[in-house]
Amino acid sequence: MRAIVSLNAKWAFTKEADTIPTEVNPRWNFVNLPHTWNGIDGQDGNNDYYRGVGTYAKHISKRDLPDSPRYFLELNGANASADVYWNGTHLAHHDGGYSTWRVDVSEAMTEENLLVITVDNGISETVYPQNADFTFYGGLYRDVNLICVPASHFDLLTYDGPGIHVTPTIQGEDAEVKVETWTTPLQPGQQVRIALTDLCGCPVAETICAGTAVLTIPKVHRWHGRKDPYLYTATAELLDGDGTVLDRISTRFGCRTFEIHPEKGFFLNGESYPLHGVCRHQDRWGIGNALLPEHHREDMELICEVGANTIRLAHYQQSQYFYDLADEKGMIVWAEIPYISRHMPGGRANTLSMMRELITQSYNHPSIVVWGLSNEITMFTPEDDEDMMENHRLLNDLAHQLDPTRRTTMALLQACNPDAKYLQIPDVVSWNHYFGWYVGTTDQVGPALDDFHARHPDIPVGCSEYGAEALNWHNSDPKVWDYSEEYQAHFHEEYIKQLFARPYLWATHVWNMFDFAADQRMEGGENGQNHKGLVTIDRKYKKDAFYAYKAWLSDDPFVHICGKRYVDRVEAVTKVTVYSNLPEVELFANGVP
Repeated sequence: MRAIVSLNAKWAFTKEADTIPTEVNPRWNFVNLPHTWNGIDGQDGNNDYYRGVGTYAKHISKRDLPDSPRYFLELNGANASADVYWNGTHLAHHDGGYSTWRVDVSEAMTEENLLVITVDNGISETVYPQNADFTFYGGLYRDVNLICVPASHFDLLTYDGPGIHVTPTIQGEDAEVKVETWTTPLQPGQQVRIALTDLCGCPVAETICAGTAVLTIPKVHRWHGRKDPYLYTATAELLDGDGTVLDRISTRFGCRTFEIHPEKGFFLNGESYPLHGVCRHQDRWGIGNALLPEHHREDMELICEVGANTIRLAHYQQSQYFYDLADEKGMIVWAEIPYISRHMPGGRANTLSMMRELITQSYNHPSIVVWGLSNEITMFTPEDDEDMMENHRLLNDLAHQLDPTRRTTMALLQACNPDAKYLQIPDVVSWNHYFGWYVGTTDQVGPALDDFHARHPDIPVGCSEYGAEALNWHNSDPKVWDYSEEYQAHFHEEYIKQLFARPYLWATHVWNMFDFAADQRMEGGENGQNHKGLVTIDRKYKKDAFYAYKAWLSDDPFVHICGKRYVDRVEAVTKVTVYSNLPEVELFANGVP
């Protein structure tokens, strides 16, 4: 049977290695994974964080591992390019810092082994991202495992996916569930048993097949977003001729339908389901992108508290654990690759491989409804650049080929020509609009979206980014670019009025749920961060704008008095702003109503 062994503990690490080591150097630093070397210098400004090669080394004794015919090294996040060396032999290279990838180390395994992984987040013209408003943390920042399997097993190398894809189709009150599995070549007598169970673990359907089957769930319980995120489980077992279970894998899935209508917005299971939510960057203060499960859980809890029902996971493939949380909590997810800001002619292969990995590895998550092709790609590239447009056509076709059940989308730069040809490639689009921050005034966002909708009534449109910076600065008469919490709150009040009143918008996503590192930023008195978050980068403080959304989106009763950090006020009469989702509130000052 399959066994997964964590390799997270005790790696020797250095940024100074000039050769591939032949033994663990005791003078190197010893670290546990997840790990990044940019947890501090990638967040302090000046755009001087280390971008280069880091070398990790670990000794592995075979006697500490399960006795198994085949061994696969699994890396869940090595940013951005990496090479694997086993006992001095180069086994694999991978470009793309946000996906899972695996290496067959079975033939290289000996009694005593030295595993060396070099990771490079340096400048490249072939690996994305290279130009973007966030820090490109280097390191082995997600789990590294060794997967031990029998000679016959569910495949681990087909774009490093889970080995099982589940595609439910609603048929009246029932669901027809197609389950596809990938295995090593079946030996005589070997078969695959597929079983479906409900949320309580009770059997729903079962069959034995050659690897692919269609099963029926009678009177299916639908996955219905935050209202009812009901999940089933599909389990596949590889059986030997005598019925012995050789290998077992499982995945959760949900049964739901959705529609993105150009005039009426988003529909879930045939019901209007307006999408209002946030974008999420994964990093945190002091630890960068080297997150633990409790960090992901806290992020999801905060997103749920604000009342969001959708998340744009920008600008890269995120942890499978976070997609799992989105399934459990009923979030509608936009998942995307880091094809961002500047089209690189040498990067086409990288965009296609990242899209293939994203879809193959994330296919079973019912939370995901759109695959993102790119973000603000015309920032440094002409809108009519033929190579850029061809790259988008190839990505769009690939996404539809790999997954005909979902839609494609992309986030458009505000300055983009609304009639540009490239924005008509995906199924739906969204705009990154910053009226009232970078340009213009807040009242322009609604008319700008109306103009695009009038020009292209058949293209579903949303708003994928909008926001304003806020630090611990305050102003009783807030103005644009004063970095005050009060102006940020005003900005979002104005956007809420306009965006939430336009039912044709398929989704709106605040930029951003959390402050995040952007080491090149030098503004607002606190360098190295983008401060558009509704919550600070350490997750310790919810800004006033957080509660503006909670008032509109959450059903949990609350009252929030704004300006907690605005202590020293100079005016004789001050304005008090209160956010609440209750029908009536009463304000007391020194006990006087």
